Amino acid sequence: MKSFYSLLFVALLTCISCGKITTPEISDLNTIPEYHKAKDGVFIHVSSGYNNPQKVLMAVNLAAKMAESKDVALFFDVEGVMMLTKTSEDIEMANFMSLHKTLKKLVEMNVLIMACPMCIKKAGIDVMQLKTGVVVAEKEKFFNFTKGRILSLNY
Repeated sequence: MKSFYSLLFVALLTCISCGKITTPEISDLNTIPEYHKAKDGVFIHVSSGYNNPQKVLMAVNLAAKMAESKDVALFFDVEGVMMLTKTSEDIEMANFMSLHKTLKKLVEMNVLIMACPMCIKKAGIDVMQLKTGVVVAEKEKFFNFTKGRILSLNY
């Protein structure tokens, strides 16, 4: 019986040693698996308001499109903060989703929507007047919304 196990062990070693050994390609060694990759982020700065509705709609509609595959943060300041109140007037324009629909969609997509605290104060807006999902900007949020590179767009 001992010789049977010895013979089986030798046969197993022979099979293993005759197997094809493959070495990974150099390009495979430099590739980060998809589950380890950080998503790049898009930071969109919106200072326009009712005075330039196309810029506002460009910003929020682009944010919705980008949020399908990228991390997105929106920062509203100057005139832009007026768009973020619960009682703000909607903006509609051909070829764009309306402002209110797009902001609602962005909140549902967990997009970070920030309002400048100084601009809120200057506009006479109380933070309780901000739409659901809008947060008052803090410096850490400018950097922590994504782990990848950050592309910045201004409207």
